Amino acid sequence: MNKSSIVPETDERAALRDSVTALVSRYGHDYFVARAHAHEQPTALWKELGAAGFLGVHLPEEYGGGGGTLGDLLVVVEAASAAGCPLLMTVISPAICGTILARHASHEMKQRWLTGIADGSLKMAFAITEPDAGSNSHEITTTARPDGNSGEHADRGWRLAGTKYWTSGVDEADAILVVARSGSADSADGTRKPLSLFVVPTDSPGLTWQPIPAALVQPEHQFTVYFDDVALGPEALIGDDGNGLRQVFSGLNPERITAAAISNGISLYALEKATAYANERAVWKGVKIGAHQGVAHPLAECYIAVTQARLMAARAAELFDDGADAAEASNIAKFAAADASLRTLDQAMQTHGGNGLSLEYGLADLWFLARMLKTAPVSREMVLNFVAQRSLGLPASY
Repeated sequence: MNKSSIVPETDERAALRDSVTALVSRYGHDYFVARAHAHEQPTALWKELGAAGFLGVHLPEEYGGGGGTLGDLLVVVEAASAAGCPLLMTVISPAICGTILARHASHEMKQRWLTGIADGSLKMAFAITEPDAGSNSHEITTTARPDGNSGEHADRGWRLAGTKYWTSGVDEADAILVVARSGSADSADGTRKPLSLFVVPTDSPGLTWQPIPAALVQPEHQFTVYFDDVALGPEALIGDDGNGLRQVFSGLNPERITAAAISNGISLYALEKATAYANERAVWKGVKIGAHQGVAHPLAECYIAVTQARLMAARAAELFDDGADAAEASNIAKFAAADASLRTLDQAMQTHGGNGLSLEYGLADLWFLARMLKTAPVSREMVLNFVAQRSLGLPASY
């Protein structure tokens, strides 16, 4: 494909994209798939991304980061995905957890965890979804109660109990950022206890997990996680007790923006494959199939869709980095990118004909990952609810 100047990029970000592409391309899509099928982590690639400063490019320099912005991390995630390695843990560990810690954690907690997240030596999973609390976080029941007879405040620590569902990458994480009810904070409405955030080391006694069999071809796996009266020290609490809802939203917009980056990267990867094939493959009288409008026009439409999605993601990151309200843009970016990605991947497979289903061509094994991104993080239906209510001013449907 030809380079385009539609999506704005500074010289520094263009150089960042080139550097990430060069690094990840040395591993390539075959490496990504091999690690997934072997149930192994992409450790070598992750270590290199961390050592090069790419994983922590947006995190404070004081804690080992690059001092950049979420817009920089968007470039890293999209470039890695476009090079054939759409790593979900880049969304979870540096984007969600790293951003929340950078904004709300104590100095001691940042030193303990943020430096490792930035250089890739530590990973952190994120646990919010529960068996009976998916999109509706108001139904979360996992609860942290003050440990012992410590009165209203958990000066002696906490006891965490509950279950989390569809938690990704627990088996490769050093800790989990857990969203839980606070057993000590006062309830605003007199019914539900407010939320608090906790960092739970994965070697904590009472913490276990069970894999969820899934069709996804990716190195990260999904788990049901059980917290059976897990003892936590007072230092496990992020920020203020009962302030978790506001804190967690610091990570949800980065989640949506970097998820959009993965989808857009998959789209660019698929388009590169499809256009190369269409420029080489000849079926009738030596004419390349890319010359036929039946092949060319659907690919052109896909290119238009992903370009629009990339512009939206870039704008969402820009708003976030400026400290503005990025919720609307982040949701729309994630929605547009996921839809464009699945459509583009499907058209790339169609361009290849029967070869599109052959694993040799490196497209079909991305199908379920691209499809998953329409559902999580945040389903397209919840995005439409948000836009209907917040953007259009329509009555709430739930």
